[in-house]
Amino acid sequence: MTAVVSSAISRRSLVVGAASATIAASLPRAAETSQAATEFRLVAAPARWPIVGKPYPDTDAWCYGGRVPGPQIRLRQGEPVRITVENRLADDTTVHWHGIRLPIAMDGVPGLTQAPIRPGESFTYEFTPPDAGTFWYHPHANSLQQLGRGMAGALIIEEPEAVPVDRDILWLLSDWRLTSDAKIASGFGNPMEAAMSGRVGNTVTVNGAVSNEVPVRAGERIRLRLINGALARIMALRFEGHRPVIVAIDGQPCDPHEPERGRLLLGPAMRVDVVLDMQGEPGRRYRVVDDFYDGLSYWLTQLAYEDQPPVRAHPREGSLALPRNPLPEPDLATAGRHVLTLQGGMMGGGGMGMGMQNMSHGATWAINGHSMTGDGHAGMGSLLTLQLGRSYVLAIRNETAFWHPVHFHGHSFRVLSRDGSPAPHRQWADTVLLPPRQTVDVAFVADNPGDWMLHCHVTDHQMSGLMTVLRVA
Repeated sequence: MTAVVSSAISRRSLVVGAASATIAASLPRAAETSQAATEFRLVAAPARWPIVGKPYPDTDAWCYGGRVPGPQIRLRQGEPVRITVENRLADDTTVHWHGIRLPIAMDGVPGLTQAPIRPGESFTYEFTPPDAGTFWYHPHANSLQQLGRGMAGALIIEEPEAVPVDRDILWLLSDWRLTSDAKIASGFGNPMEAAMSGRVGNTVTVNGAVSNEVPVRAGERIRLRLINGALARIMALRFEGHRPVIVAIDGQPCDPHEPERGRLLLGPAMRVDVVLDMQGEPGRRYRVVDDFYDGLSYWLTQLAYEDQPPVRAHPREGSLALPRNPLPEPDLATAGRHVLTLQGGMMGGGGMGMGMQNMSHGATWAINGHSMTGDGHAGMGSLLTLQLGRSYVLAIRNETAFWHPVHFHGHSFRVLSRDGSPAPHRQWADTVLLPPRQTVDVAFVADNPGDWMLHCHVTDHQMSGLMTVLRVA
């Protein structure tokens, strides 16, 4: 078991062993508009960062722009962008713009969509984001170590007109496995963990640091953007004394609604935007609790109310609904239908007979009996070929004993049902979380040509076989 970093943060320190056991608008292109592209530069390099804080030393991390998380990139919907990534690591790298519907050449999968960025080299990504919302960026090369050592950042695409809130706040949540002297523990790619829940850490941070409190003011309305940037940790967040309203999932607006049982469920790579009316008492503190893992509840941070009169006596009026993005609506009557079955892992492999005996070959998981390991490479064959412009329904069936957040590159899909029960609130996503033994039906229009990865975003699972390619042609 990894050592607890500090008694001061023991509320966030979990027993790793117990936790482990347990994606008809055509996509705009920057070249098709006369608007000048906004320019950014990201430098991927080692750095030291105060993850835990004093009296502990800074942590040796890998990051963008010398900070954890990387620089927050904010754009307007439909605004072309050029982002040059310079690699000062000793490793090859790429950047995946998670959730953005962009051209295949900009998707950041080494070998499959671009050559890896070698040490000392750079690559320029150019695209025009068609959707407003909360997205993020991270490597798709040596993903376990690069993401696990801090390489992630937020990509926020703002609506053309400002949303009526007092503040727009981002929490990029990360999960670290630290030693007692705040170093990142070794052991990435542990085969036992890969066959179970993946590398769950012992320290959770908000925007790169252990958080004791977040200052708020009574009466204000906050748009809180939540990103789960963990390798494997699933989170279920409760805001004590508050009633968050979900307004977007994975960047895509939904019908505003309160979460089931008051818990915001976030698998790795998932994002949720909520509106919080701050109706607590001035001077008081309210905990934000993650209680996803049985018996391992901890508090992430506290909402710390300033001891001042409320900004307003009553919450703002008006609809909380965000403007819809230009997603093509799938035609369910004519949709092609396919089943994707997730198989493998420990504790019952779901009909593949995959288990410890196959782990030496690097593949512990499969989709429809086929395993793809690693981060992506040249010559990856496609599991399905989809017709450009046609609608499809995928029944994603989890036959394993573990949870899987399944991410589809280059597309957003509408979540139709879970085990035959219709999904409420008109949910769109690019990453859907499947509990053990559950089937989720999703629908989308295959409107973006290319070879697109579909994989579990528990990074250990992806690296050890739970990945495939869907060709849109």
